[in-house]
Amino acid sequence: MKQSTNLFIVDDDADDRRLFIEAVKEVGEDIECTSAVNGEEALEILKDPANTLPDYIFLDIRMPRVNGKQCLLEIKKDDRLKHIPVVIFTTSRDVEESKELREMGAYHFISKPTDPDEIFYLVSFILAFPHS
Repeated sequence: MKQSTNLFIVDDDADDRRLFIEAVKEVGEDIECTSAVNGEEALEILKDPANTLPDYIFLDIRMPRVNGKQCLLEIKKDDRLKHIPVVIFTTSRDVEESKELREMGAYHFISKPTDPDEIFYLVSFILAFPHS
């Protein structure tokens, strides 16, 4: 039996989280999706040893409290978490910011999808390629 893939979405926009989770359900039955409303909550969940670690983290860059950059830095500093690929969602098209985030350890940097089909294809594409 194939083990399920665990995705973790971190976004302060409830509609965007709901859209992502609904689109992911269409990608496959073996994909589980959990979420956090900001970077602070995400780090609490990720650092709790009682929780299963996700296979991928989808992280909004612009959030209150602990923003996406701060969250990414904390993830990449933690020996237990640093191997998890982090896909950055943003509304920014700033090439320098994209470069900075890649240097900080982001796995991928993409414009925030706004429609379920975009999310479906994005998640399908990312899951099709094994990460190391």
